Amino acid sequence: MRAGVRAGDPDAFGVLFDGDARAVYNLAFRLTGSWQDAEEVVALTFLEAWRLRGRVEPDGGPLRPWLLGIAVNVTRNLARAARRHRAAMDRLPPAPVVPDFADDVAARIDDTARLAVVRAAFGRLRPGEQEVIALCVWSGLDYAAAAQALGIPVGTVRSRLSRARRKLRALAGEPEPGGEQVEDDRHAAAQPQHGGI
Repeated sequence: MRAGVRAGDPDAFGVLFDGDARAVYNLAFRLTGSWQDAEEVVALTFLEAWRLRGRVEPDGGPLRPWLLGIAVNVTRNLARAARRHRAAMDRLPPAPVVPDFADDVAARIDDTARLAVVRAAFGRLRPGEQEVIALCVWSGLDYAAAAQALGIPVGTVRSRLSRARRKLRALAGEPEPGGEQVEDDRHAAAQPQHGGI
């Protein structure tokens, strides 16, 4: 057996593996406490045994002590490498916290769907009604400023805005508000009511 291992005979190494792999694995598992690490130790132990095969003396007893010695060294080297890796990782700055964008994405999808409904409803208004919605609701102008911008009387702005809101609510499937009063037009614009319409 020793002569075959020393000469690099694959059959001799096969016999060595079959006879001692379980003992190497058990030792590695006891040293590492990890099945995965123990499997790695077995693989590296036999790889190292192949590399060091020329050091095997031609005479002597079983090769298990030699293999277990290699396994101890391999385990020690793996533990040292793991410590160095952890130390290197600890020196790195912490990774930035990445927020969960799921809620934002869901809200954007909902907003896109609502916007599509509103845009479709807005497109069905007359141009004059679209203009007063754009100026009074979206741009925040009061009735007088919207009337000045459009070159129409304040009363026309009021009636168009009222009619446009009513149409938009109906087209968007929203109920009519219960008698809401609009602030005095001398001080405030017609503000968006519930639902933004």
